[in-house]
Amino acid sequence: MAKAIEKPSKLSSLKNFIREAKAELKKVTWPTRRQIWYWTLVVIVFTLCVSLYLGLIDFVLAWLFRALLG
Repeated sequence: MAKAIEKPSKLSSLKNFIREAKAELKKVTWPTRRQIWYWTLVVIVFTLCVSLYLGLIDFVLAWLFRALLG
């Protein structure tokens, strides 16, 4: 007859998960402070450009519909 396999307790599983997560986080190459600022500025500039573009399209379409529909 096959031996029953014991399931690990939830607390033991949680401890194991936390231990493995910490080990994986030690392997991560974290960005420098300078890289973080650079990429933050890239995101802000990109967001502003897209919002200006969409705002312009909205303005033009609103003006066009107002002109056509009177």
